[in-house]
Amino acid sequence: MKINGNEIKPGNVIKHQDTLWVAVKTEHVKPGKGGAFAQVELKNLLDGRKLNERFRSADKVEKVRLEQKDFQYLYPEGEMLVFMDTENYEQISLQTDFVGEDRAAYLTDGMMVTLEFYEEKPIGIDLPQHVELEVIETEPVVKGQTAANSYKPAILTGNIRSSVPPFVGVGERVIVATEDGSYVRRAD
Repeated sequence: MKINGNEIKPGNVIKHQDTLWVAVKTEHVKPGKGGAFAQVELKNLLDGRKLNERFRSADKVEKVRLEQKDFQYLYPEGEMLVFMDTENYEQISLQTDFVGEDRAAYLTDGMMVTLEFYEEKPIGIDLPQHVELEVIETEPVVKGQTAANSYKPAILTGNIRSSVPPFVGVGERVIVATEDGSYVRRAD
């Protein structure tokens, strides 16, 4: 499936230079002069090398369709993370680097993830869009401080750094986006 270069999102797998690449980071740049483009950091799925590439909206890239299966995260085992296929209960171990150190911090026991396979080989993982985490450390709640746009730093479960509104205290559960760790709302 062909997509425009500016539609590439982190986690997308594309065929570029006759090999498979996963988009690690994307940044949309609008320079003062010239047309806008997407600055994309790509990681080769076969040998792990990285590449920074610019894609303009007119550039067409081949987005690879992958087989997707639901897996349940079980536990870490050294440098590996163990997942279980929810259909046949087979377990698969993946390197922490495969998931990414930053993204692996969001994994919690029993969490459902989607693994992507290309020719029976796991090459990608999709985490849920939002996860519920507990605030481990933050500044104390200040009475009367209700400014809607002010946030304070916080450390969440898994040593994830985020910013939370002033009314959120230690021990409370919050919903954060796995894409960037940003606060979404208080957990119910």
